Amino acid sequence: MAEQESLEFGKADFVLMDAVTMPEFMANLRLRFEKGRIYTFIGEVVVSMNPYKNLNIYGRDTIEQYRGRELYERPPHLFAIADAAYKAMKRRSKDTCIVISGESGAGKTEASKYIMHYIAAITNPGQRAEVERVKNILLKSNCVLEAFGNAKTNRNDNSSRFGKYMDINFDFKGDPIGGHINNYLLEKSRVIVQQAGERSFHSFYQLLQGGSDQMLRSLHLQKDASAYKYICPGAQIKCSINDGAEFKAVADAMKVIGFKQEEIETVYKIVAVILHLGNLKFSVDGDTPVIENSKVVSIIADLLSTKFDMVEKALLYRTVATGRDVIDKQHTEQEATYGRDAFAKAIYERLFAWIVTHINDVIEVKNYDTTVHGKNTVIGVLDIYGFEIFDNNSFEQFCINYCNEKLQQLFIQLVLKQEQEEYQREGIPWKHIDYFNNQVIVDLVEQQHKGIISILDDACMNVGKVTDEMFLEALNNKLGKHAHFSSRKLCATDKTLEFDRDFRIKHYAGDVIYSVTGFIDKNKDTLFQDFKRLMYNSSNPVLKMMWPEGKLSITEVTKRPLTAATLFKNSMIALVDNLASKEPYYVRCIKPNDKKSPQLFDEERCRHQVEYLGLLENVRVRRAGFAYRQTYEKFLHRYKMISEFTWPNHDLPSDTDAVKKLIECHGFQHDVAYGKTKIFIRTPRTLFTLEELHAKMLVRIVLFLQKSTKVTKV
Repeated sequence: MAEQESLEFGKADFVLMDAVTMPEFMANLRLRFEKGRIYTFIGEVVVSMNPYKNLNIYGRDTIEQYRGRELYERPPHLFAIADAAYKAMKRRSKDTCIVISGESGAGKTEASKYIMHYIAAITNPGQRAEVERVKNILLKSNCVLEAFGNAKTNRNDNSSRFGKYMDINFDFKGDPIGGHINNYLLEKSRVIVQQAGERSFHSFYQLLQGGSDQMLRSLHLQKDASAYKYICPGAQIKCSINDGAEFKAVADAMKVIGFKQEEIETVYKIVAVILHLGNLKFSVDGDTPVIENSKVVSIIADLLSTKFDMVEKALLYRTVATGRDVIDKQHTEQEATYGRDAFAKAIYERLFAWIVTHINDVIEVKNYDTTVHGKNTVIGVLDIYGFEIFDNNSFEQFCINYCNEKLQQLFIQLVLKQEQEEYQREGIPWKHIDYFNNQVIVDLVEQQHKGIISILDDACMNVGKVTDEMFLEALNNKLGKHAHFSSRKLCATDKTLEFDRDFRIKHYAGDVIYSVTGFIDKNKDTLFQDFKRLMYNSSNPVLKMMWPEGKLSITEVTKRPLTAATLFKNSMIALVDNLASKEPYYVRCIKPNDKKSPQLFDEERCRHQVEYLGLLENVRVRRAGFAYRQTYEKFLHRYKMISEFTWPNHDLPSDTDAVKKLIECHGFQHDVAYGKTKIFIRTPRTLFTLEELHAKMLVRIVLFLQKSTKVTKV
C-alpha cells in the first residue's frame, strides 16, 4: 500500500477495487482526478490523466522521494515507473522499456519528458563531463524535434506529428553514456495542407515570428504568415506556443547539440524554400507550362545554392527514358503543381530525418569496450501517436491506427505473459482470462497478399492510371466477408458511408471511417528524379548530403522504391520486435475532456478511452487470482505488529512461516496463496482489513511509547 494516500483520494491502485466493473473504475478515476491525484496504478502500469494545469510534483524533493524506492512504497507517479525501469535494468542487467500510449492531447510527450528528466536527475554520481553532456543533449533534442515535428491540431496545441522511440544507453554503473532516436512516419502532408482550425509544423511560424529582420531579409521572407499559401490557413489561429520565444530556444538547443552555424542557416533556408514554393503560380501559355512569378524561382535557386534555369526546368519538365533515348517531357499545369507539392513535402521530410541523424551522431555510444566496462544496457522510451478519429480520416490516420493495433497486441501479450510467468515462478496455478485479442485486426491490415496494405501496394504497382476508387473496389472484392471491414457497397443501407469514397474498420478502439481520397498518391509517394538531381547538384554541402540518390542518372533509376505503407509496416514490425525483447513498463494516458479544462471530467470521453486502452481487462488480468502480492520479508515488516507471534520479532523457522502464522491467527488463510518468495492475496478486502489493523496498532504503539517516556521522566 502506498504511503501518505488515504482512501479519501480513492484507491491508489485499480487492482484494489471491490468489484472489477466499469462504473467502479470510472468512479475511482473521477474521484482521484477531482482530488488532484492524476496518477493511479494498475499493478505495474501507471494510468495518467492530463491535469491541464501545472502541478508542483516534479521537483527535486519529489525525485528524492522516489529514488530507489519500491513501486508500492510511494503514491502512484511517473517517477515510480521510471525508477522501477531503471532499477530492473541496473539490478538484473536487463534492457527495459517504457511504452507511453493514449490519444492526441492526453499528455504522452509531457510524460516522456518527465521520465527523461527523472532518469537524468538520478544518474549523476560524479558530475562527470561525458554523463552531463549526454543528458543535456537528450533533453535538448526534445525541444528541436518538437519544433520540426509537432503542430497545433484541433485536439492539442503541441501534437507530435511523428512517432519517437528513444534508447538511452547506460554503462555498468548505471550512468547514461549515449542514446539513439528512431522516428516514425512524419505527417509530411501537413506541409502543404492542414485541416480547418489547425496549423502546419511549428518551425514555419517560429521562423517568421522569431527570426531577426536581417535573417528574414536574407531569406526574402516577411513576418506575416498569411502571405504564404502553404501555411496561411494557420496564420490567424491562436496557439499557446510562443513562436518567437521558441525560435530562440530551438536555435540555442541546436548549438548545444552541436549543429554548426552554417548547418543551422541551411535548416532555415530549407524552411524558407518551402514557403516560397507554395507561392509559385503555374499557368499554360498555349501548350507550354510557365511559372508566372519567376522572381520566386530565382529566390528558391539562391537559397538552394543552385541555378535559376535548373530550378525552373525541374518544376516544368520531367526527364524520362524511352528505350535508349532520354527526353524532357513537359508537365501539364496539374502535373507541375503535383510535382511542386511532392518536392515541398520531400524536402521537409529529408530535413527532419537529417536533424534526427545529426542528433544521433552526437549521442551515439562511442568507444565503449564491453570487455573493459561490462555490459551496456538500455532503457527505451516510446512516445508514439495515439489512436486518431477525425472528421476526415486519411492515409496518415490509417497508419497511426494500425500502429496502435500493433502496440495493443503487444500489450496484451506481454501483460498476460508477465503475469503468467510470475505465477509460474511462484508455483501458483493460473486461471484463464477472457479478453479481446485484436490480432484479427492487425492481420486485416498487414497480412501478406490478403491485407489492406498488400491490396493498396498491388493497386499502386499497376501501370497506367489506377484511381483511389479502383483501390476501394479491390478492397470490397477481397475483404467483403471480413467481420471488421465494411463499405457502402457492402452495406447499401449505411448512409454514414459514401459510395466510392469510404471504408470502415472496426478497430479495438472503436469504428473509424477512412476516405480513400489520396491513398494511392500518398502510398506511392512519388518524387520525380529531377528534384533529387537538382538538390544533389547544389553547391551547399549540407543539402547535397541530404540527397545522395540524386547522383544517379535517369537510366540508372530502375528499382521501384518501397511504398510508404510498406516502409511503415516494416518499421512497426521491427519496433514491436525490439520492444518485445525488453522488460516493458506502461504509462496509459487519458484526456479528461476536449476543452483543456483542469476541472472537467467528461464521463463519456474518459470511458471510451478506458475501454479502448483495455484498462479493465488489464485489471482483470492483474487480478486473475490475486489482487496483491508482496515478498514475505516486506509483508512481515509492514504487518508484524498485528500479531503477538510476530511482534516485535518472531522465533519461527523462517519469514514464510511467520507470515503463515500471522495470516492464520486473523483467519485470512482462505484468501491467500503462498508462493516461493511471495504471499498472494486474492481480494482487496483482506488487504484493507490488514491495513486497518496496522493503523489501529500503530496508534496503540505510539500511545504506549508516549506513556513509557512520561513514566521515565517522573
